Amino acid sequence: MAQNVSQKLIGSHLVDGVMNPGAPITLRIDQTLTQDATGTLVMLTLEAMELDHVKTEVSVQYVDHNLLQIDNLNADDHLFLESACRRFGIWYSRPGNGISHVVHMERFGRPGKSLLGSDSHTPAAGSLSMLAIGAGGLDVALAMAGEPYPTAMPRIFGVELKGALPDWVSAKDVILEMLRRHGVSGGVGKIIEYYGPGLDCLSAMDRHVIANMGAELGATTTVFPSDEETKKFLEARGRGRDWCAIAADPGCEYDDHDEIDLSKLEPLIAQPSSPGNVVAVKDIEGEDIYQAYIGSSANPGWRDFAVAAEIVRGKSIPAHVSFDVNPTSRQGLEILVADGHLNDLLVAGARIHQTGCNGCIGMGQAPAIGKNSLRTTPRNFPGRSGTEEDAVFLCSPETAAASALTGKITDPRSLSMSYPRLREAESIAMTSSLIASPLSFEEARRVTLVKGPNIRSLPTLDPLPDSLDLPILLKMGDNVSTDEIMPAGAKVLPYRSNIEKIATFSFERIDETYVERTRTVPGHAVIAGRNYGQGSSREHAAVGPRSLGLRLVLAKSFARIHRQNLINYGVLPLVFVEPKDYDSLEKDDVLAVRDLRRILEKGDEVVALESKGATKGVILARHGLTPKQIEIILAGGVTNLRRNASKLPPTEGAGTQRIIEHDALIVH
Repeated sequence: MAQNVSQKLIGSHLVDGVMNPGAPITLRIDQTLTQDATGTLVMLTLEAMELDHVKTEVSVQYVDHNLLQIDNLNADDHLFLESACRRFGIWYSRPGNGISHVVHMERFGRPGKSLLGSDSHTPAAGSLSMLAIGAGGLDVALAMAGEPYPTAMPRIFGVELKGALPDWVSAKDVILEMLRRHGVSGGVGKIIEYYGPGLDCLSAMDRHVIANMGAELGATTTVFPSDEETKKFLEARGRGRDWCAIAADPGCEYDDHDEIDLSKLEPLIAQPSSPGNVVAVKDIEGEDIYQAYIGSSANPGWRDFAVAAEIVRGKSIPAHVSFDVNPTSRQGLEILVADGHLNDLLVAGARIHQTGCNGCIGMGQAPAIGKNSLRTTPRNFPGRSGTEEDAVFLCSPETAAASALTGKITDPRSLSMSYPRLREAESIAMTSSLIASPLSFEEARRVTLVKGPNIRSLPTLDPLPDSLDLPILLKMGDNVSTDEIMPAGAKVLPYRSNIEKIATFSFERIDETYVERTRTVPGHAVIAGRNYGQGSSREHAAVGPRSLGLRLVLAKSFARIHRQNLINYGVLPLVFVEPKDYDSLEKDDVLAVRDLRRILEKGDEVVALESKGATKGVILARHGLTPKQIEIILAGGVTNLRRNASKLPPTEGAGTQRIIEHDALIVH
């Protein structure tokens, strides 16, 4: 039977299950990726599991998010992560080496391999024909211990590319066109697979741009074939031996389909405050800007900086514009220095920042209030930039550089210059000064972990009660992101290893009174619209509110990673059977349920919730949990399930060890 690329990748890693859309499957994981905003909890997991050495072919820990060292917190965690990498046999990419996704692609990406990462943009590696999936940190720790990864078989969404990109239009405009057509939930439950003759004009790094922002569509991952462009990328970095061809079979089929004629695309831009709010640049030309920002995991390639340098060469950025340039890898920065493009940017007035995620995650470069910021980043959720009332637009490097020159949102086609023709070097000398290889098994066993005072145990969680009477503390709309549930940025992320502290920031961008109100009730619920929990994979958005008493989330639909993170920490995710019931509920109403444990144990799909408040009645909700997920929910999270399985009584201070030991041994 003819197979597409996605089916080939899944089939070659399938441990259990059948490849029917929606069916449960488990996958063998070859590689893992962790970054510092999520990696500390992963490393604490490995410690509590008493793991001697990771079982994967390659595992890499990157330090790219929390680079600002305004006190000891981030620096202490960097030391902890470095010691954990030496202890468990993990590659360590030091601060300043670059953003995880581009560095992984440069050094470790291999066609045909699987990759599980505790970062929602892990699917960027699909640009090299990898099966690359983002997940919560507990699931990644399981994979590092050698456990297969459980998920649901996605639908395969085939997108045929035809034609070639016109001048002043680039890969960012391709993914923005997908977002314009399908919105931020158009990829939920799907793998997006690109194919067709239009691929010939897209380099491997162009494909990275598209695969990276497939996360903004809500897709499980994005996949490209492995072809001559893939081979060229690997050979340029001295890794030609890692290449193999992977292509869809003639006559293969897709569950869903779309088609894009690249020649008909134009410069596009996502307006505040959603990646799906896309319009043509020409439609909003002339609006003043304060900032133009080049870089991030969404546009990390050499050409993304070089094309901006060519546009501004010999010119000056207006004094009222902050032209921020964020190099994405140490390797790429060295090339830009050597070929003169970095100097072109400097002379034009660019501010050069350290290599890392930086402003994309709210770690610096926050814009002024009420001023427009044009960015080549993947997300523009409210407040993500570090400024509460931000106005962030997402666009291509061409649009950002053109707008930096004029001080206004500018269609780059209006510039009085020819489109820059760029050719990347055929051979790149790879340097390794900021990346450390794993120790041998015997050397690793002698390493002692270095822990700073901010690294704390996870909270002890109680089992699911049989009866619940839960006041609704928040009523939210559609597309609530994990950045709104648990903010990122320089104020919050340094406490990523201290759940008690980071929990105090929960939902502060939605309702500043939330945390205080949780202290007046023994437990509570929140309700939301569609696609609840979109965005970042950070599990703090689940465990933080859970530690404050969140027991149930009732929504019209959930984002994949956040739903699993809620389950892992014992929060029951329910979906309205009738979406109109959402309108009948208000904040401070009470949701009551009886015999809940029996309902779940029997395998009943529907839970009846009694609404007590302004509108009384019965709300029917569906859980859609697997038997293993039901076990986790009943126990109150993976911590308690492991404790029950081992018949160990609770012990003070053992919260972290319990949660980790369970997740290491249970495939859910």
